[in-house]
Amino acid sequence: MIKAVFKRGCGSGKKILGFEISGHSGYADSGSDIVCAAVTSAVQLAANAATETVGINAEVEVGENIVSLRLPEEIGDSQKEYAAEAIFEALLLHLETLSEQYRGTIQIKVMEVK
Repeated sequence: MIKAVFKRGCGSGKKILGFEISGHSGYADSGSDIVCAAVTSAVQLAANAATETVGINAEVEVGENIVSLRLPEEIGDSQKEYAAEAIFEALLLHLETLSEQYRGTIQIKVMEVK
């Protein structure tokens, strides 16, 4: 099962500050799993949009079946903050939709962090 953990800040904004996606969906064999392909593509799009297109100096780590991204404590630009929030909320929504379409393949957790 793919595990997606989104870290939301405390306070009134409760913006997504980062995420960690790991595992394998188990929908099909590795290399022909459409759920894994969809999740991988969406995560790469979100990470590249935030870092390369928007220009946020986020901490991105990629390993065997795991990707994590953490925003810096201060972005310093409200437009970049808004863009990052839109990108991460869209990723969360996309993964929720995939989880509903392919039940039992993706587990999503949203947790508050300080």
